[in-house]
Amino acid sequence: MVVNLLQAGKIGLAPMEGVIDALTRDLLTRQAGFDWSVTEFVRVVDTRLPARVFYKHCPELTDRTVATPSGVPVHLQLLGSDPRALAENARQALALGALSIDLNFGCPAKLVNRHDGGASLLRQPERVYQTVKAVADALNGAIPVTAKIRLGFSNRRLAIACAQATQAGGAARLVVHGRTRDEGYRPPAHWEWIGKVRHQVSIPVVANGDIWTLEDYWKARTLSGCHDVMLGRSALADPWLAPRIRHWQRTGERLAETTWEMRANVLNEYAALQRQHLPDRVVVSLVKQWLAQMRQGNSEADQHFQRLKRLTDLDILLNNLLTHAA
Repeated sequence: MVVNLLQAGKIGLAPMEGVIDALTRDLLTRQAGFDWSVTEFVRVVDTRLPARVFYKHCPELTDRTVATPSGVPVHLQLLGSDPRALAENARQALALGALSIDLNFGCPAKLVNRHDGGASLLRQPERVYQTVKAVADALNGAIPVTAKIRLGFSNRRLAIACAQATQAGGAARLVVHGRTRDEGYRPPAHWEWIGKVRHQVSIPVVANGDIWTLEDYWKARTLSGCHDVMLGRSALADPWLAPRIRHWQRTGERLAETTWEMRANVLNEYAALQRQHLPDRVVVSLVKQWLAQMRQGNSEADQHFQRLKRLTDLDILLNNLLTHAA
C-alpha cells in the first residue's frame, strides 16, 4: 500500500535517557526519515538551571536552527514536578533559543518516580494540568509546549483524564506511550488505547511504543488512528527503520532489510565520534549498550553481541565488529 504523503504522517525520534544523545541523534537523522527529535530530559528540581546544563543536553542550541547537522529540529525536554521551577527553566530555555518545550510525564524509571518525576504525576491529573499550564503561561505562546504520557501509572483508569489535562493546560501536541508505568516495556503496547485517548482530545496525538517493523508501523497507525508516530528503542535496534518507513510511504516499495554490516558501520562511526571527547573505556560501554539494543528481534545481532560482550579494549572491539559470528 502506498500512503499519500499528505496523509503519511510524521516520525519523531524519542528521547532515551543515557542512550540517545546529540551524537546519536546526528547518526540516526542523517538519512531522510525523522521529522523531529527530542532531547534526553533536563531534570528540574527547585531552581533555575545554568545555561551549561541546557547546552549539555542540547548542544544543538548553539546552532541558530536548533537542529541536527542534517537539519532535523531538536526539541528540549524537561522533567520535574514543581510547576514554578519548570516554568522558570522553560523561560531559560526560551532565552537560549529552544524551539519548543516537551514535558516528560512518561519516564517509568523507579529512581525518577521515587523523586516525584516522570510517570509518577499520572496518578494525579490535576498535577499534570498545573504543570503544563505553568509552563505554557510562562512561555506565553512564544514557542509550543508539548507533553509525553503513558496510559497511567498502575492502571489505565486515568489515561484519558491525564491526556485531557495536558490539553487543558495548553499542550499543543501529545505523545502517548501505549503502556502504563507498571507495564514498563513489556509487550504489547496497547495501540487501541492510544486511539481511545485520541478520541477524547482535540490536539494532535502521536503513537509510541513497540513499532519495530513496517507492519508494526501500519498496525499502530490503524489501531490508534494517529497520523504521527515516535520511534525510540526500535530506531536504535534498526537505524534504517525510519528511512524504510519513509521510502515505503513515498513509493510503496520495501527497502532491503538492514544487514549486520550496515549496523556495524554505524557502531564504528558512533565510536569514532564519541572517542573524540570520552575515554575509550566509556566508549566501549556505549558501543555495547547500542549493540545490546540491536539484538531486539535480530538473531544475527544477538550472535555478535554474545561474541563481543566481554571485550574491553575499544580498538579490539571495533576491529572485531565485522568478524563473522561462529
